[in-house]
Amino acid sequence: MAFNTILRKSGSFARALAVAGQLTKNNHSGHRTLLLTATNQHHHKDSSFPRFHFSSVASKKKPTSDENLLRIIESEIECAQDTDDHGAVEEVPSNFPFKIVDSPGQQTITLERTYQDEEIKVEVHMPDLVTGEENDEDNDNESERASQSSIPLAVSVYKKGGSYLEFNCVGYPDEIVIDSLSVKNPDLSEDQIAYEGPDFQDLDENLQKSFHKFLEIRGIKPSTTNFLHEYMINKDSKEYLVWLQKLKSFVQA
Repeated sequence: MAFNTILRKSGSFARALAVAGQLTKNNHSGHRTLLLTATNQHHHKDSSFPRFHFSSVASKKKPTSDENLLRIIESEIECAQDTDDHGAVEEVPSNFPFKIVDSPGQQTITLERTYQDEEIKVEVHMPDLVTGEENDEDNDNESERASQSSIPLAVSVYKKGGSYLEFNCVGYPDEIVIDSLSVKNPDLSEDQIAYEGPDFQDLDENLQKSFHKFLEIRGIKPSTTNFLHEYMINKDSKEYLVWLQKLKSFVQA
């Protein structure tokens, strides 16, 4: 009985091989179907058989974080375009003594003028803005200055040949403060360290007043710096908008 069962199974297996051979001979696709069927049957029998899933299309969508960043930048651009001082153009006063050299993309501007036999150049930086109110009731100069917006200046006074004077100043609404004064030698090599002189505040008071007058005569006075303050605020608004647009272009690329 057992022997007959073995013969029946052997005969069934032989017939299956014959059919598979015929399918392979007549149709390669049929052979692949047979193999896939066998594999699937084995897969159902063995749950440990690994499953692989492949996507036929690669995702080209930008990361969500980049999209959010781009939306925020665009919103900031709209806000910058809506500000009152974005498109403002400061009219240069008729008595303004300097020529303004303003290069787009630069954080500073340069003022130039000739006074008698001197060439004067002023590097004007972005203003330091103070928007809050100070609660300190002290009336000393330092406290008053801390509550006021200001604009930094570097003033160079040249004469033909030789050394020149360089002042580092801060312009406040009603006064010019000289932080330092030095005599520069253009022929001094880089490995030499020039004597810069004492702190300006340590100079004799009459000498300090004389140098303040020296600068005032050459156009460095509150009326000049107050105009520059407004001019630089407008420049800052324009440069900020251009900077935002450059950021947007980079993120979009």
